[in-house]
Amino acid sequence: MPIFRRFRRLARVGPVQVATGHDQRGREKHTAACTAPRCGFSAEYDTRSAAELAATTHRCSAH
Repeated sequence: MPIFRRFRRLARVGPVQVATGHDQRGREKHTAACTAPRCGFSAEYDTRSAAELAATTHRCSAH
């Protein structure tokens, strides 16, 4: 069964979106996900700065 998350503090760095939300255990997590078609990059981090760093250094293979 899918989990529906509520994200806040959305930011966009190129094709990558960075957002903050809570995981299943209620801990704050930060997600970076590429919105380009056929890319598939997404990752979850403990700190916002790590998610933003991943967003800035991501090289999209779909382009």
